[in-house]
Amino acid sequence: MAAPVDLELKKAFTELQAKVIDTQQKVKLADIQIEQLNRTKKHAHLTDTEIMTLVDETNMYEGVGRMFILQSKEVIHSQLLEKQKIAEEKIKELEVVFEQYLEQAACTSGRRGLQAEGLANMKT
Repeated sequence: MAAPVDLELKKAFTELQAKVIDTQQKVKLADIQIEQLNRTKKHAHLTDTEIMTLVDETNMYEGVGRMFILQSKEVIHSQLLEKQKIAEEKIKELEVVFEQYLEQAACTSGRRGLQAEGLANMKT
């Protein structure tokens, strides 16, 4: 009877290991995405800070693909603010989705851990 219990324990352990590896990969991916969005937000903020020191009537060129378009300072300013706002929203969204995923993964592995513990108790 010990052999089937050992196989069940081994199967539960390998499933748990796969889940841990998957969770670690998703943690790294979420961290990378949040870091990139923070850089984008910071870049837009720094650019906006520099632009605000210029005279209000200053016309500027906005890079679009391989060309530049003449824009007013107000248009560039509003685009940079929008870029910051979008980055902040995406960061919050990623954090919420990530927390939900971690909670779900913890619940799933918690149940499996209890099942494995029950199997171990049966063995003794």
